[in-house]
Amino acid sequence: MELYSESFDDGDEIPGQYAFCVPDPASHATFSDNLNPHLAWSDLPEDTQSLVLICHDPDVPSKPDDVNQEGREVPSDLDRIDFYHWVLVDIDPELEGIDEGEFSEEVTAHGKKGPDAPHGTRQGINDYTNWFDGNPDMEGEFFGYDGPCPPWNDSIVHHYHFTLYALDVAKCPVEGTFTAADVLDAIEPHILDEASIVGLYSLNPNVDV
Repeated sequence: MELYSESFDDGDEIPGQYAFCVPDPASHATFSDNLNPHLAWSDLPEDTQSLVLICHDPDVPSKPDDVNQEGREVPSDLDRIDFYHWVLVDIDPELEGIDEGEFSEEVTAHGKKGPDAPHGTRQGINDYTNWFDGNPDMEGEFFGYDGPCPPWNDSIVHHYHFTLYALDVAKCPVEGTFTAADVLDAIEPHILDEASIVGLYSLNPNVDV
């Protein structure tokens, strides 16, 4: 089973058009095009009935004390946690791929609608839902894909894992509004195989990607 992208190579930097934010010399970061990248797959297990796609960043600071603070830097030895950027279920194996910008083509204040999505798929809420909680200009349920926006003062590069799961069921066993954790718990006994690619991203001009 293989997952690949024409938008970036596995292990390389994610171009800015696929990010939620890009560097800005005046404000450190500004909104970007937020396009979902192209993804395609091959060599699925013979009994695959549906696919699940999840994108997550395991490098998010576990404490917010230094995040995006002038004159400070998020230390490299700080414990890191997962941040989920995309949860897509009920993908028809016959689809073969996802086009650039097909599921996201801009930053949407208060979040994109869901869970219904193109091609009969469903999308869960990503972790920008929690990140923007309490922000009157942005808060809401963020369904679907929203790309990278690591702290602009983080001392490490962030890794974005796009993982495709082949399942032995035609519909992912989750209902209503769901998260990545809900999906990962539900699909555990149904996974036939999985494949991943990783893209790198940073907003800190002092960090080499």
